[in-house]
Formats: sequence, C-alpha cells, structure tokens
Amino acid sequence: MSMLPPPLPPEHLRDPGDAWVEGPDGKRYWGRFGAAGALVWHPPLGVLLQLRAEWSHHGLTWGIPGGALKAGESAHHAALRESHEEAGVPEDGLETLHTEFFDLGFWSYTTVIFRADAYFEPLVNDHESADVAWIALDKVDGLPLHPGFATSWPSLRGIIDRQGH
Repeated sequence: MSMLPPPLPPEHLRDPGDAWVEGPDGKRYWGRFGAAGALVWHPPLGVLLQLRAEWSHHGLTWGIPGGALKAGESAHHAALRESHEEAGVPEDGLETLHTEFFDLGFWSYTTVIFRADAYFEPLVNDHESADVAWIALDKVDGLPLHPGFATSWPSLRGIIDRQGH
C-alpha cells in the first residue's frame, strides 16, 4: 500500500471547498467551508466506522466517514454524500436522529447521527478508507480513534444511548 495520497485534481477542476484551512495555532483542518461526517447507527450491530488510509491525516485511526463541504452544500447533504462515497452508505433508508455542531470560528465540523434500521453491507469505496466496519458500541473505546472523534464519542454515544439501543 502506498503511503502517499493520490494527487488532487488541478485546482481549476476541484471544488473550492477541497482545501486546507490553517488555524491561528498553525493546525490544519480539511475543508474551506467546513466539514461534516455521518455516524450511522444500526441498533443490533453498532456504529459504522471507517479506518482511515495510512497516508491520510491521522491515518490508521478509526472515525466516521466524512469530508469537506462543497461550495453551497449543507452539512447534512455533505455527511450523506461523503458516507456514500467512502463507505457505501445508502442514500435513503436513514433516519436523522441528531446533528452536533463543532465550531472553531474559522472552521467547523458537523456530525450527523443517522439510524439505519435496514442492514446494509459497508463497502470500501475509495482510497481514503483502509476498512469500514460495523463496530459494537461497547467496542469503540478500545480502538485507536481519530482524535476529533475520540473527543466527541462520549457525547455522541450518550445521544445514541438515549435513543434506546
């Protein structure tokens, strides 16, 4: 497996949202217009997580499928689009349970929690995923988690728990 990311298309062919944003502390965040991800919960199986490709930012950590918002795109639509592109999440049959908004002032990330009552087989659909899998809720904490997801997981888990898993 190559440790280098695939090259980005030339700038004039990319969506303007596909760019890094640098914070005042020098840290970089992906998505000029912010980013969004989908936490898909299937009550019998747990949550759908993505093992990030080794070359990616925080590679070989588990998190949720997600990515940069495109120009004019809502966070909800971006979460659905990215989860479909990266993990084969169907574009229908999901119930939106909650939206969590994290705002740094210069960049934001929106997590949309979806409930999937019908089973679907997750698929590694692109080069950004090393694996995608249903993970039981009580097994998530034992994985090497993406730092942002690790910070938000206790709160997100609480929201799922209140839904009555």
